[in-house]
Amino acid sequence: MRVLIVEDEAYLADAIRSALRLEAISADIVGDGNDALSAVEVNEYDVILLDRDIPGTHGDDVCKQLATRPCRPAILMLTAARLLRDRVGGLELGADDYLSKPFEFPELIARLRALTRRQFTALPPVLAMNGIQLDPFRREVFREGRYVNLTRKEFSVLEVLLRAEGGVVSAETLLEKAWDENANPFTNSVKVTISTLRRKLDEPWVIKTVAGVGYAIEQETR
Repeated sequence: MRVLIVEDEAYLADAIRSALRLEAISADIVGDGNDALSAVEVNEYDVILLDRDIPGTHGDDVCKQLATRPCRPAILMLTAARLLRDRVGGLELGADDYLSKPFEFPELIARLRALTRRQFTALPPVLAMNGIQLDPFRREVFREGRYVNLTRKEFSVLEVLLRAEGGVVSAETLLEKAWDENANPFTNSVKVTISTLRRKLDEPWVIKTVAGVGYAIEQETR
């Protein structure tokens, strides 16, 4: 999962990003509405954590602009306003969920996971394919009942591959989804991560390489 944090309080934005990284969630940070709209044009995000009261283009206007797009990230609006009319107002603008400040990080993570699950309505909360079971909420992976200890980056890559349901995912898309805006497009990080992920999942190998295209989870072990 890749998240855009739109928050002008730098300490809070950094704290959120640190909490997300512990859950194998990649995140970028912008401090105003103008940069948020620009970032969405450049990168593909799953969820936007949108502070309502931000400089530049107001959070309400950012939300309204994004809500009109046919393909857009989910929007989780963050605000210090706690009144019912404020929550209702945020949802009426097009936000998919609303969280009042201050909030607890476990609730934030749970809401992010729930929003992502809504975007993949055909998939259950626990992703399963070819003997692999991945629980995004518990951040656990099992292969044929055996627990697999993965790094946060390996977990993110495997989650992206499982969500593709056997479809081929390019290295560029993996960089987009599992890393952040600072990722070097010419790095071999994807190749290295895939290699260690294969080894940890053990035989029979389930991640196939499609030469010149990308990677996919084998739908059936032969």
